[in-house]
Amino acid sequence: MKYSLTIGWLYPELMNIYGDIGNITTLIKRCEWRNINSEVKMLNPGFKSEELVNCNLLIMGGAQDKQQTVVNKDLKRVKKELCQMIEKGIPGLYVCGGFQFLGKYYKEADGTIIDGLGVLDLYTENSGENIDRLIGNMVFMPEVKELNKPIVGFENHGGRTYLGRKIKPFGKVIKGFGNNGKDLTEGAIYKETFGTYSHGPILPKNPEFADYLITKALEKKYNSRITLKSLDGSLEDNARLVIAKSLDIEI
Repeated sequence: MKYSLTIGWLYPELMNIYGDIGNITTLIKRCEWRNINSEVKMLNPGFKSEELVNCNLLIMGGAQDKQQTVVNKDLKRVKKELCQMIEKGIPGLYVCGGFQFLGKYYKEADGTIIDGLGVLDLYTENSGENIDRLIGNMVFMPEVKELNKPIVGFENHGGRTYLGRKIKPFGKVIKGFGNNGKDLTEGAIYKETFGTYSHGPILPKNPEFADYLITKALEKKYNSRITLKSLDGSLEDNARLVIAKSLDIEI
């Protein structure tokens, strides 16, 4: 059977910082190498809701504050459709600003409250210019049984995210800061929606996670169990080992 996927890239012209386009490239290539047809929908401000709901997998990156203000306003326009997709278990990866948007609110350094979509039980606060940004390479152990390798990435954020009782972290920090630099949590998981502070980007460095997203998207679309063909991951594994070695940890 010939499989196909439609990947929705939310706000590529605005939310694409620290190489987050690499997540899209990785998904496309790993589908291509398995003879899976993939189509990328570029969902920029003003996109039609029908374009969104026809996607099988959603990706959203991060951006600067100015761009995020524009995106936050446009997201409210399709809040109902996006929340329904998340509740139905449509897989998605939301990085940094994209991750924060899914929470209840973001409190800016000057105290301004920006309402989020509220689909995830979390909130983010930025205490101001006098606090340090959380920057650097990071390693965390994902709390997903199908992912049994530590995930490596790069974080750069001023906001501190705190999870509520109705959501669990994506993983536990081994090296780095994670959500807030205090409780060792990194990102969040709700059904098949993943939020993370890992830029860099995350999927090329962690192909098992990319394959997990592809698998879950195919299983949801075709309503059947999917086993992907194995690919040679030696190059990616060596890159991850180099990063881990630079941090003086073993993975």
